[in-house]
Amino acid sequence: MSVFPATEVLVTADCWRTEPGAEAVIHRAIEAAAEVADADVAEAELAVMLTDDAGIRTLNSNWRGIDKPTNVLSFPALQPSASSGPADAPRMLGDIAIAYETTRREADDEQKPFDHHLSHLAVHGFLHLIGYDHENDEDAEDMESLEREILGQLGIPDPYPDRERMD
Repeated sequence: MSVFPATEVLVTADCWRTEPGAEAVIHRAIEAAAEVADADVAEAELAVMLTDDAGIRTLNSNWRGIDKPTNVLSFPALQPSASSGPADAPRMLGDIAIAYETTRREADDEQKPFDHHLSHLAVHGFLHLIGYDHENDEDAEDMESLEREILGQLGIPDPYPDRERMD
């Protein structure tokens, strides 16, 4: 039995074809996140959609009422009650969508390798699926601290080097 969630990566925009290693980057990042976060995700499933700015803008508008593209969106799955489905059905964690153009632009603007930024966005999206958020300063610090730890395990530098840490 795997301790990692089954992750399906769906490429829905041709622009991702210029990044042939993107799927492997996503899998590696989510496995590291599941391990470091010590999340109970064995036999759980999630999907990551690699889309473009137009696709994520539509999602952002429809689900959040924000009519502009963003880098990553997470859609945690509602967990069914014990009596609502087959006992052997896999637990769905939810879906993550990542936009190519915004991810590429941010990586270039911040002078980061694309795969480092993509890893960060996959980790960030996964943490949202397992219940983390950044709605207030304390929650943001907890989530960012965990992101730093996970990315450190992957050999990726702190994605928030210019932010003061609350200690």
